[in-house]
Amino acid sequence: MEPSSTILIVDDDRDIRTLLADYLESNGYRSLGAADGAAMWKVLDETRPDLVVLDLNLPGEDGLTLCRKLRAHSTLPVIMLTARSEPLDRILGLEMGADDYLPKPFEPRELLARIRSVLRRSNSQPAGVSDQAQQIRFSGWTLDLTARHLLNPQGIVIMLSGAEFRLLKVFLEHPNRVLNRDQLLNLTQGRDADPFDRSIDIQISRLRQKLGEDARMPQIIKTVRNGGYVLAGAVSVEPAA
Repeated sequence: MEPSSTILIVDDDRDIRTLLADYLESNGYRSLGAADGAAMWKVLDETRPDLVVLDLNLPGEDGLTLCRKLRAHSTLPVIMLTARSEPLDRILGLEMGADDYLPKPFEPRELLARIRSVLRRSNSQPAGVSDQAQQIRFSGWTLDLTARHLLNPQGIVIMLSGAEFRLLKVFLEHPNRVLNRDQLLNLTQGRDADPFDRSIDIQISRLRQKLGEDARMPQIIKTVRNGGYVLAGAVSVEPAA
């Protein structure tokens, strides 16, 4: 990871923001700070950091709410901080789309290691797919972002519904990463799943059929028990001319 990356620190404790900013900058990173959600959105409107360090306990909207809203329209990496260390808080943070989780108190060196790890994973995914790619290739298939259709390995056009297109595009933007139903709904529709919402499962079933998958042993979009779904295999993008 290039150490010139910009890290946004969202924490209502000024001392923590200052400590982390000084430490990150001493290690070659640029840093920005925000004390609450309103300040975070203002920074994001004005610039594009490479990663957000987000405190769970904030005045106004808490970190879970902010992470969920951020995930509805962005894949910006998030590391969540909290003074609570119960497993439920960690699970909730990850379910809302956080890439990693670190309980307070923590050593700045450990946070730095987490930042480097998350940025490495983030940069291994196709970058700028939404804005730069015309076609995304995977497992012999091609998703054409201009025509909004799928080409099978023989070059035959497979038409997709709008929901199927958005869902497949989300998987291709996050290859080899487990995505749960809430994340998939947030990234495709900007909303959360209720306990009885099976719309994602139905869309995935339809998408698998169009990919010619064996429902009992799918090889492209796999089910992760108690986790969600993952698109397996290599993905490559073809930039727009």
